[in-house]
Amino acid sequence: MCRKVVFIITLLLAPLAGKAQFNTDRLLTIGRSALYYEDYVLSIQYFNQAISAKPYLYEPWFFRAVAKFYLDDYVGAENDCTEALERNPYVVNTYELRGMTRIRQGKFAEAADDYTKALKYAPDNRSLWHNRALCRIHDKDYDRALAELDTMQAHWSKYAPAYSMSAEVYILQKDTAKAIAALDKSLEVDPYDGAAWAMRAAICLSRSEWEEAEGYLDKAIHLLPQEANYYINRALARVNRNNLRGAMADYDTALDIDPNNFLGHYNRGLLRSQVGDDNRAITDFDFVLKLEPDNLMALFNRALLLDRTGDLRGAIRDYSKVIERYPNFWTGLHYRAACYRRLGMEKQAEADEFRIYKAQLYKSLYGVQPRLNKDQLRKRSDEDMEKYNQLVVADEQEVEHKYENEYRGRVQNRKVEEAFLPMYALSLDRYHSEVKLYVAYDRHVDDFNRTSGSARKLYVNCSKATLDEAATGQLFGYIDSLSVALGGSGGGSAASPLLVMRAVAYTATQNFDAAIGDLTAYLQSDSTSVVAYWQRAVCRFKASEVSASMGAGGGLKYAAVVSDIDKAIAGDSLCAYLHYNRGNVYAAQKDYERAIEDYDKAVAADPNLAEAYYNRGLAKIFSGKAAEGIADLSKAGELGLYNAYSIIKKHRAKAGG
Repeated sequence: MCRKVVFIITLLLAPLAGKAQFNTDRLLTIGRSALYYEDYVLSIQYFNQAISAKPYLYEPWFFRAVAKFYLDDYVGAENDCTEALERNPYVVNTYELRGMTRIRQGKFAEAADDYTKALKYAPDNRSLWHNRALCRIHDKDYDRALAELDTMQAHWSKYAPAYSMSAEVYILQKDTAKAIAALDKSLEVDPYDGAAWAMRAAICLSRSEWEEAEGYLDKAIHLLPQEANYYINRALARVNRNNLRGAMADYDTALDIDPNNFLGHYNRGLLRSQVGDDNRAITDFDFVLKLEPDNLMALFNRALLLDRTGDLRGAIRDYSKVIERYPNFWTGLHYRAACYRRLGMEKQAEADEFRIYKAQLYKSLYGVQPRLNKDQLRKRSDEDMEKYNQLVVADEQEVEHKYENEYRGRVQNRKVEEAFLPMYALSLDRYHSEVKLYVAYDRHVDDFNRTSGSARKLYVNCSKATLDEAATGQLFGYIDSLSVALGGSGGGSAASPLLVMRAVAYTATQNFDAAIGDLTAYLQSDSTSVVAYWQRAVCRFKASEVSASMGAGGGLKYAAVVSDIDKAIAGDSLCAYLHYNRGNVYAAQKDYERAIEDYDKAVAADPNLAEAYYNRGLAKIFSGKAAEGIADLSKAGELGLYNAYSIIKKHRAKAGG
């Protein structure tokens, strides 16, 4: 009898278990979609539900860790990785992610242990070897770093970073001969590694080989033109070669790239002082003192400049702060005494002069201010006030480490520097831009709003704000209220507008399958609805992008997207947004000619549609029509998409124009 009861209970629970499994899989899928579209807070909500339903699965713990990592919650991400590994200790990506979270926390030894464990299961994973070697370097475990780099060089003889990392270790060990040999090998394998050329230049700078350093930095800057420190280092070389105009240009460029760069402002201030550009030199030192109010070197240099430009009280103020800290700084006392005399403050001047006289030191400093001492460099941490007129260099020539992170590529492999802007879709939020004034309007959406009877309206939008926890909760609550309303409508035609509203809400929560289901149901009652075909195409396209990021093909799915847009265009051939969206589908398939044709139609229908110019510009560049593409990007920038200008600059530089 007992066995019969257990059997019956098992039969009753079996369908529930299947449903729970299905729901958990759906939660994971939707969560990964949200992760792909950078809705990290929203994705965490889905993974939380999956963890609550089945806490013994490792996947929701891992993907929640990914979301936390992108939100800079490295402690939380590390803890979630640990939970995932307790459930499945054989997943390489989890060790890799935990290693990255530990690196961000400065736990380099623990991160190296994670990479070691991962290498047991993936011994040929070069990224793991690369990251572990960098962890050894950060942890100052140089011997093990070199041993592991030797293994990498034997296994991947054409992998340039293995040689450049060895060079870095040799530099840290003060063995410049071996460092040069390793860098030469790295550049032989990959002559387009700008960081390696910069490292080679740093060795020359340390040896006062100014001409060679400048030549190497020329190559580094050609390959990596946005690295501010390369210009600052080249300026040092140029100053020592008496090319002051070139050095000034380098400091200007460096500060255009990195306006808050300390070394750039400090050294440019010294250089401006050297050439008599006193007022602008004061501006540089003002900026330095905003960054570091207690920097006495900068304070003294500003005092000298204020002295020279006639602001004697300002100069005395700055001199006094330096002398308060260094009472025996005779140079400062001398200049302050001179200021007192020029102001007629004889008593104060005589007091300073008497202190100098008693010491009878540094008489050679009396008189004219020394010129810029270009033959010597001062390290930033050196506080010897007698070196106030020396150019500053960083305490250590730091190498920018680039950790390889393979799981990021699989989760968000569409995230590239020159990406097409997203589709226009239906949204519960108004179109908003802080830069451009544009009202996204469509007559079919307006008609829907007037006839739907819904308290909320739909808008046309291509800019999506990332949801925070409060907004996510409101959306889920809205979906629940629509579901209740739909459940009580009897499934008649009166329910149809609510299906569209719920589909749009589902889209916002990255639940594309549910949105597609609602829109398909709506189209069964209104097979000519432009808004339904439009939104279903958007959902299908987004779902296809997520599938492609996970390694699934998207050809057939893209065909379904185009089919939906074609049906929508049949209902309104003059809608700019529909042509723009179809252009995006073709662009995703790298069919740039057809994409350009659709963008042409979008621009013809709406000459102010900035996104169409932007995407058409990219499509033209990718199809080899750079000049035409730059013209389109220029128009997009004119209409408010200012990111277009950085792409224009990049492609003009490539073309040498």
